[in-house]
Amino acid sequence: QVQLVESGGGLVQAGGSLRLSCAASGRTFSWYDMGWFRQASGKEREFVAAIRWSGSSTYYADSVKGRFTISRDNAKNTVFLQINNLKPEDKAVYYCAAAESGRTVVVITSYDYWGQGTQVTVSS
Repeated sequence: QVQLVESGGGLVQAGGSLRLSCAASGRTFSWYDMGWFRQASGKEREFVAAIRWSGSSTYYADSVKGRFTISRDNAKNTVFLQINNLKPEDKAVYYCAAAESGRTVVVITSYDYWGQGTQVTVSS
């Protein structure tokens, strides 16, 4: 079992920045590839970004490339999502998730463990 707890969400003006964190506990964090997803009201949960267990490879949805950066600190069992130049369409609940390494990380069904989410609201 892996427990995931997100933090760092909030209300930010358009153009602003946020840094989301996801703290993991339980099984060895470095065994897992990590992803961030988001779900806007009335919409399906969608892939945002992912990072391999080693940090060697990262993946992004086209809608966030150049604005979002995923990183991880295996020594601190934490994955981060730096969000810059926030847009109103970024408003959503953001979830981190863990997948056993080697799977297709852009696919939601690859993930075994999920956090409870953190709300990001963008004011225009």
